[in-house]
Amino acid sequence: RALQRRQEICQELSIPSGATSFDARGTSGVKVYVLYNPNAVKKAAGASRWTLNSQVEVIVSMDIPSSSVNDSKVRISYYGQKENAPVEGAWLYLTCVSKYYKNNRLNTLETRNLGSKWELVCTKWTWGPEGQGAVLLVNCDRDSPGAKDMDSAYQSTLTSNQIQIIIVANVYLFSFQDLEDMSLMILRTQGPSAIFADYKLVLHISVADVDKVRVFHASGSGSLAQYKHVLGLDKRSYIVDRSSGQEEDTFYVEGLAFPDADFSGLVSFHVTLLEVSDKNAPDTPIFTDTVVFRVAPWIMMPNTLQPLEVFVCSNPNGDFLEAMRALVRKANCKLTVCPEVENRRDRWIQDEMEFGYVEAPHKVFPVVFDSPRDRGLRDFAFRRILGPDFGYVTRVPPHGHVSSLDSFGNLDVSPPVTVQGKTYPLGRILIGSSLPRSGGRRMTKAVRDFLYAQKVQPPVELYSDWLRVGHVDEFLSFVPAPDRKGFRLLLASPDACYKLFKEKQREGHGNMAQFAGLENVQTITIDEMLADKTLRSDSEYVQSCIDWNRHTLKEELGLTEQDIIDIPQLFMLNGSRADAFFPDMVNMIVLGKHLGIPKPFGPIVDGRCCLEENVRSLLEPLGLVCIFINDFFSYHTLLGEIHCGTNVLRKPFSFKWWNMIL
Repeated sequence: RALQRRQEICQELSIPSGATSFDARGTSGVKVYVLYNPNAVKKAAGASRWTLNSQVEVIVSMDIPSSSVNDSKVRISYYGQKENAPVEGAWLYLTCVSKYYKNNRLNTLETRNLGSKWELVCTKWTWGPEGQGAVLLVNCDRDSPGAKDMDSAYQSTLTSNQIQIIIVANVYLFSFQDLEDMSLMILRTQGPSAIFADYKLVLHISVADVDKVRVFHASGSGSLAQYKHVLGLDKRSYIVDRSSGQEEDTFYVEGLAFPDADFSGLVSFHVTLLEVSDKNAPDTPIFTDTVVFRVAPWIMMPNTLQPLEVFVCSNPNGDFLEAMRALVRKANCKLTVCPEVENRRDRWIQDEMEFGYVEAPHKVFPVVFDSPRDRGLRDFAFRRILGPDFGYVTRVPPHGHVSSLDSFGNLDVSPPVTVQGKTYPLGRILIGSSLPRSGGRRMTKAVRDFLYAQKVQPPVELYSDWLRVGHVDEFLSFVPAPDRKGFRLLLASPDACYKLFKEKQREGHGNMAQFAGLENVQTITIDEMLADKTLRSDSEYVQSCIDWNRHTLKEELGLTEQDIIDIPQLFMLNGSRADAFFPDMVNMIVLGKHLGIPKPFGPIVDGRCCLEENVRSLLEPLGLVCIFINDFFSYHTLLGEIHCGTNVLRKPFSFKWWNMIL
């Protein structure tokens, strides 16, 4: 799209004595406009002359770059009060230089006239399908062979043939694959090359942006050494050499930082034409143009997206791992098992990391967000997942203190929703927290700030501090559905469980026991559970906490009761916080239509677990396949379930985040 900006003639021209009016005419290719205030200046009908008045301005523009210096002119003729012939004239000599920025979401043509004053019109980054502005990826993967850190790292370590090289500032390219993660920026300058005998073109960024990006200038082809680091880190400006007369310069831009509390994600690049001054005087700026990039946000992926790869930790319970293998085969996914030597007896892989992705028009790749919990799995994401076209990001609280709420079982995202006419096409992030003003546990500010700063999935804070572990995945999950909004929200429900057990008691099955078939686990009958006042009191308290979240979720996600399914579940208090009484069925793994659900070991009625049968009756009409997996000793007794012990990489959204309306 061509953006043609008018230039105001504002040179100090001496007005001859006795002159009261003027006219202005340009040579071929020069357009002349007159702007005036009709309340202060009266224009005679058909007259080409204008009163010499401060309310009259002359604007000129040119469409075609000059072929030589000063090849275009504007003549100003001055007239006296009665004379028809001009009493004097003046010439304004023009050289038109055209600059063309080309990048991955913005193409602009800008024309400037040397010798005129340029009035700055800032280029803005705008959201939406009709928006403009370039997109920049954080180069947080590891394409460089032998590198020990991310490509965007300030310090890199390369290892080759037993020799280790530490590069304090990573200002070199080590692979052509690395270029594919960068955004292309082309600067095309058209006009007479002789102009650069007296002028120079400077590409520059602000102090605030200098540590957010790196820019490489492609000065040739065929060799990585020909890509010169010109901006970013310690470099704020770069003189673009025009001595060779070439019209086009190619730059590659990489992001070094994600949006965060102290960084909006916007980075501005400026090109300034400077008139070279004599002696020791500073150069004079003639005009400056600006192009704005936005760093692509980290985007989470909800359960409703297609699963690609499942991660699970090896543990002494081989039966659980075999059940997971069978489930993954049915879902047609890849399975990656983290061996015990790498997980170091830490099986909670969902708590350790969360998969997301980044996207620009030219590239998309997954990025793993490493939680600050740092237990046995603390090195897994960095050592095993970070690699070519697989990025890495983490946030660590400044003082190192973390709680259970900083684990990423306490981090989820809804499918796309519409709330009171406002669309969230990428869903909304859900994080567990304490009640407002309660002073309880919260996710660390470093992580919350990062999540809020991404903008495209505005977070909703729920109440999870009532749980001993304190994670949102202990009381909610999302499953795909063929109707309505395309999903259902599953909520753990003590009320639904008591309703089911009372129904079975009325049918004469009150003597059927929970936990039957489990070795060394005390059973309890339906009659006993219904008569247990402590269990009942605990469950009533838990239900009130879940109801608080139910109201928040309905309000913040635009849900109705028809969008929610209550999954029977009991909880018991341990001190002031709750644990699941039997395996927590909402803490499931969702692989398309296949659900890996913790086996609840509920009372057997007519040869079948009544809890399983109830869940099947709720979910199978949606086309879902319920597969109950025994995780009792491998996860449940350790205060977790299947979702806590697995992690899923999914296919990114087809929706492009920059098309959002914010």
